[in-house]
Amino acid sequence: MCLGIPGRVIAIHDVDGVRMGKVDFDGIVKEVCLSYLPDIQVGDYTIVHVGFAITQLDEQSAKETLALFHELGILEEEFRQDDEEATA
Repeated sequence: MCLGIPGRVIAIHDVDGVRMGKVDFDGIVKEVCLSYLPDIQVGDYTIVHVGFAITQLDEQSAKETLALFHELGILEEEFRQDDEEATA
């Protein structure tokens, strides 16, 4: 991911001592490092950049940004690039 994308935390778990979680980006679920946000909880929204949750934000702001990204086709493009890089 190149942009900071908002998503909702749907699960939190530990991987070898690192706080990780599953984040839902309007239907696209990705594994994300939550180490920078030790207080974030399931149901909270965060902005994710290159696989790291970097800030928490409110639900309204997250939904407005996701809607705009959908309108512009940015969300699908970002995740397509992310998937292509993972398989290369």
